[in-house]
Amino acid sequence: MKAFAFSLLALLRFAGAARAQTTQAATATASKGTETVQFKTSAICDMCKARIEKSMAYEKGIQAANLDVPSKVLTVTYNPAKTTPDAIRAAVLKTGYDADQAPADARAYDRLPECCKKPASIH
Repeated sequence: MKAFAFSLLALLRFAGAARAQTTQAATATASKGTETVQFKTSAICDMCKARIEKSMAYEKGIQAANLDVPSKVLTVTYNPAKTTPDAIRAAVLKTGYDADQAPADARAYDRLPECCKKPASIH
């Protein structure tokens, strides 16, 4: 009985180790060939978050975009063979938001809802 329990335990341990290696390999493959870039934006609310993330979804080469509203930091995962950080920054600007020190496109900014516009003292 002890031999059976020991064999079962060894089998479970081996299966768990194999699964962990498979998960690590899948994660490495998913991130292989991608890069991540972050921009400080002028986003204010969850509506800004939805607007920016949606616009990033239409940009070529962008695989994921996530805006952290409290810190105003946009994190973008992209394929460097298809786009560049400058192109991504330009897309943020065309959406109507600042990206790092670059100011938003004026026409796009004017089209934003009032709740998404910066206070007059900042603009």
